[in-house]
Amino acid sequence: MLSDVMEDYLKAIYSLQMEHGPPVSTSDIAEHLGKTPPTVTSMIGKLEDRGLVEREKYKGVELTDEGQTVALEVLRHHRLLEAYLTEHLDYSWSEVHEEADALEHHISEEFERRVAAALGNPKVDPHGDPIPSADLTPPDSSGLSTLSDHDVGDTLVVCRVSDRNPEELEYLSDAGITPETVIEVTDIAPFGMVTVRVVETDTEQSLPDSVARTIRVRTPDEDCDDGGVTTA
Repeated sequence: MLSDVMEDYLKAIYSLQMEHGPPVSTSDIAEHLGKTPPTVTSMIGKLEDRGLVEREKYKGVELTDEGQTVALEVLRHHRLLEAYLTEHLDYSWSEVHEEADALEHHISEEFERRVAAALGNPKVDPHGDPIPSADLTPPDSSGLSTLSDHDVGDTLVVCRVSDRNPEELEYLSDAGITPETVIEVTDIAPFGMVTVRVVETDTEQSLPDSVARTIRVRTPDEDCDDGGVTTA
């Protein structure tokens, strides 16, 4: 049986693989999880011994098929829990990440099935992140761009936002920038601010480039289900 910490590492490696491609460096894992590189190196050795990751010297690690299956199961739990907490327990989308992190390791498959059924088997969580299917097929990770990839005048639809920073989520919520929101890029400042107009309310919001890079978007004639990933 895997520990909660091991599952957290596998989930982190999966998310980083989807964001940057394999192999994933020790330093990236350490930054993602808030751990020291020596601590990460030690855990990677344990995961490798269990056949959950493959390590390439001086390059990084990649999940094995078994490691990916575990990561997808934890992600499915996490994102279903986020959806349930927002839809049935009146949590805001800025509160659910930490709660789901605590619960994701401890629910049974029957509980997972009932939560999914109660929600109508959703495809995405409140932040727009894809929920892995019950058979743990990896979600498509291609097709979406980030807000920071676009130019002034582009009209876009928000598909996904990162759930890792509650303060950013509260700001985006107050600004009306949530999944399915239509926005237009109105200004890109040389010092790293992206200004967008929220079409529905005709209001402008300025976002740091670091936030714009975490917002996944599509053009109005595309489908959010075509891909893209944020981390959980």
